[in-house]
Amino acid sequence: MALQCETRSEYAVRAMAQSRPAYQNATYTFDNLPLQRGGQLGPVTLAYETWGTLNAEGTNAILITHALTGNAHAHDIEKPDDLKVAWWNPLVGPGRTIDTARYFVICSNVLGSCYGSTGPASIDPRTGQPYAMRFPVITIHDMVRAQHELLAHLGVRQLALVVGGSIGGQQALQWSISYPELVNKVAVIAATPALTAQAIAFSEVERQAIMADPLWQSGDYYPGQGPITGLAIARMLAMITYQSEEAMEMRFARRPARNSAVPSPSNTGDLGGRFDVENYLFHQGAALAQRFDANSYLYLSRAMDLYDVSEGYPSLEVALRRLRSKALFVGIRSDFLFPAAHTRWLTDKVRSLGGDATYVELDSPHGHDAFLKEWGQMTDALSLIVNDAV
Repeated sequence: MALQCETRSEYAVRAMAQSRPAYQNATYTFDNLPLQRGGQLGPVTLAYETWGTLNAEGTNAILITHALTGNAHAHDIEKPDDLKVAWWNPLVGPGRTIDTARYFVICSNVLGSCYGSTGPASIDPRTGQPYAMRFPVITIHDMVRAQHELLAHLGVRQLALVVGGSIGGQQALQWSISYPELVNKVAVIAATPALTAQAIAFSEVERQAIMADPLWQSGDYYPGQGPITGLAIARMLAMITYQSEEAMEMRFARRPARNSAVPSPSNTGDLGGRFDVENYLFHQGAALAQRFDANSYLYLSRAMDLYDVSEGYPSLEVALRRLRSKALFVGIRSDFLFPAAHTRWLTDKVRSLGGDATYVELDSPHGHDAFLKEWGQMTDALSLIVNDAV
């Protein structure tokens, strides 16, 4: 039986009108996954969605890898212009940059998440209870290896492109290192070979907020609401790292809150009034706490921290020499979490090792989140790699 951490329609396939590319929303379960840090996990289920049709050669596939709390729903065929229902809607679809009429587009929910793929909330077959914190430590490498199993199941023999941002960018980079013979092109967006000490520090404070919540119960809160206060606070801090000072001043400045009814995680007094930016953080925290699993947040954020593209190789140079794909690296001018200078440095490093790498920088005030907001600039950037215009 497929292991899932929230209800999904299993192996559900919907045939669309002839004017639309084929669409599939399904899960795939395989027996065993060896893990980078030792041991194995199994069975493993990945939830995924596909758009378009795989050609007879199995070579027209594009893999989209999602961000930390994302899911497989990168595009919505019923509401292709609605920015709220699918996280990359403006970039995916018939005639768009990632053209589902031309490519077989795949997006899978990552290992460890809570949108249908095996994670801490899944049932451990050895005990009949949720894994919780008995779930093994997973890495970006493990996520990519699980995706490789899925793509083999789907009949993909060559990836025309792997593309993702943030932790999705880490996955895209790892794909090009782990399976260089399978990846024709790669787009690494708002990601670097490893997180900075400052970024790791922020992640740890987020995790401590979750684990300090009495309702976390050392991870054994299933069934139940879990540490919603701790998860909300973790999200509040994360949202600050996804923004920039410039964007926050533009949007909020020091304006007082327009709606004082938005509850804070602590539900305490406002100490002399509330600012609009505080309301924004309260809303974002509450929204994530309602839709995401706290233990998944712990595991996935730690996977980001642990990622080092050179792990398992004698040096960074040896690892990057494995990259044979035409590569696009996208930095964001105002990115606080993955500084653009680090992404630019990675591009130069790949070039110095003989790789075919291009760097594009989004001129945006929106910080790390710009790859989910700057649709015009993202279209221009991805067109370089998708259309072979580099």
